[in-house]
Amino acid sequence: MYKCLNPGAVGVKLGWEECLPLARENGFSGIDLAIDPAVPTSFYRDALQKNGLKPGGMGLPVRADDDETTYGQKIDSLTDLAKRAQDIGVSRFNTWIKSFSDELDWDDNFRLHVDRLGAAASILADHGCRLGLEFLGPKTLRDGHRYEFVHTMEQMLELAAAVGPNVGLLLDAWHWHTSASTVEALRTLKNSDVVYVHVNDAPAGVAMDEYQDLVRRLPGDTGVIDMRQFMATLAEIGYDGPVVPEPFVPALGEMSPDDALKAVGEAMNRIWTF
Repeated sequence: MYKCLNPGAVGVKLGWEECLPLARENGFSGIDLAIDPAVPTSFYRDALQKNGLKPGGMGLPVRADDDETTYGQKIDSLTDLAKRAQDIGVSRFNTWIKSFSDELDWDDNFRLHVDRLGAAASILADHGCRLGLEFLGPKTLRDGHRYEFVHTMEQMLELAAAVGPNVGLLLDAWHWHTSASTVEALRTLKNSDVVYVHVNDAPAGVAMDEYQDLVRRLPGDTGVIDMRQFMATLAEIGYDGPVVPEPFVPALGEMSPDDALKAVGEAMNRIWTF
């Protein structure tokens, strides 16, 4: 596995190309991409090579809960995006799944996700790409909604298996923790089960049922989430993909890009002890 930067996830608002040298200088080996169809794929390959970085992942533009028109437009454009991703060397797409619905019960929602994400996964598979699905752990996200949906690692593995053979987890340490999962559960995974990883920490002094999704900390900041054990277990199962910090710390966005990425790089070093 390797340290990978998603600039937006740490509040850095520089353009992608401007972040390349900063990523390298602060200990990252890869960077996530947002592929512009107007930009030649050679530009991305050359820029990555020049800075000694590898491609990370990218978000799947297709969502199962899009309206019919939007879904149709996005699925129609996915083939070209997947071709471009393959040419650049990107092989990992990801998306998050709402842990609730006010319209669909569990079974109907499950079928919708299998049908719609299955079509997307099939296109990705044709171009050597995989899809990681992220479950959302906090109970506060589900409160007040009519129907619950997938919100644990085990449930998401079941959905991933139904969506397609090239589908696995976007495993986020925050959601792993807030769903009350365990290191023992992590040890049941194989490398092939995990497509992409987010790392972060949780604030101290908050009850499990009271976590708010966007109130997080830098990896290793509080020790509420045992990030060293989390990372050591990923190493044990042979995970070989990107590890991306996603702390949602507002103060990072108020820093200069240099200072923000220095702070994030130091946080990653704290947990990179396996």
